Amino acid sequence: MGRKGNRMALLELWNSSPLAVEQFTIEQVVKIAGDGNLRDDSPCSQELRDYLAQLPDSETIRAYVEQCLSSSFPKSGMALQDLVNELGRRLDYIVTNGRYQGTPNRIGFDGTWQSPEGHTIILEVKTTDAYGVSLATIAGYRDKLKAANAITPKSSILIVVGREDTGELESQVRGSPHAWDIRLISAEALGKLVQLKEDAEGAEIGQRIRSLLVPMEYTRLDKMIDVMFTTAKGTAEAAKEAGAPEGEGQLSDQSTAASAVKTSKVWRFTDTGILRAVRDQIITALGHTQGTNFLKKNGALYWNAQHDKRVACTLSKQYEQKGSAGYSYWYGYHQNWDEFLEGGSVSIMALGCVGASFAFAVPWSKLHPLLSSLDTTTRATGTYWHLRVAETTSGRYALILASGSGTFPLDAYKISLN
Repeated sequence: MGRKGNRMALLELWNSSPLAVEQFTIEQVVKIAGDGNLRDDSPCSQELRDYLAQLPDSETIRAYVEQCLSSSFPKSGMALQDLVNELGRRLDYIVTNGRYQGTPNRIGFDGTWQSPEGHTIILEVKTTDAYGVSLATIAGYRDKLKAANAITPKSSILIVVGREDTGELESQVRGSPHAWDIRLISAEALGKLVQLKEDAEGAEIGQRIRSLLVPMEYTRLDKMIDVMFTTAKGTAEAAKEAGAPEGEGQLSDQSTAASAVKTSKVWRFTDTGILRAVRDQIITALGHTQGTNFLKKNGALYWNAQHDKRVACTLSKQYEQKGSAGYSYWYGYHQNWDEFLEGGSVSIMALGCVGASFAFAVPWSKLHPLLSSLDTTTRATGTYWHLRVAETTSGRYALILASGSGTFPLDAYKISLN
């Protein structure tokens, strides 16, 4: 992609200077996207959506949403619509962007979100509820999409409102014949759900969160409590960014398996900010080698916008090896990570080494056949394999297999983080 006049295209600038683009407001981003004129079927719209799809996690998207609501600008409502649709993608929906403005020959929905569970959401984005919403019109969009076989048999409507004060709209929905087909959420709360999913560990977390956006009857609260409990548990597990070996050859059951040292019988954990920085370095380096940008799916899992390139990234602190020079690193490899990596055309298990200037990027196709030669632990949270990486006397590194199975050399998969 080349220059437009005397300015650099948004994606070109993002790929060459991402830190510079991160300082831009969403209004500035829109102005340098495409032809700078945000409208349906425009180069600006396409490049803006392509850019949003490449952001590593939802933090920047959520900041852009707040900017659209706190400092409105021409076309800020259209930008908000694209931002909300991108939040839907981060919840693992297959999203079809709608039109900014309806036409007589086009159905005027703001977006459709199809879940992995087979439910479709018809999206309506409103900056404020100061003006009435025609629920019958939105329901009509749903009927037309059904008639065109453009959505799944199970569907509902989600209204995302910019402001938290939605009292009038809530009353309007409750008094409508469409009340049982509609859910209402603020843009901020939607962003929080995405953040919860990104921070949580566990394949079921996304499904639980998506279930909140589907209309359901809440006289009995069991389902809602189940969602809250499962999500909180998954977030707590992922928040344990520093685990510790529980004994010789064992690892604690956490997403970052071993990044602590024991001093005077007390475990001292590596600062989570350091761990986050190391993981970011690894994901950035892998993005460069794979020619893509990796987005955070949840916990330790990442994928690109097309979902065909995937990474699981875990970290360990250095441990001095008993009776020899050099260091070893300890990791846990979880069953749900293996299932996630299996679904990619390019899949990598990244082993980060806290305090070192390198990491190991092991292709899933090389690691998976070794699993039968690794020790395992099974707990209520699932099964994981023990990965012990040791430095040899010659300064090389290898994965230590179960007793009698030998080693698997890793130097061919070593990547520099400098």
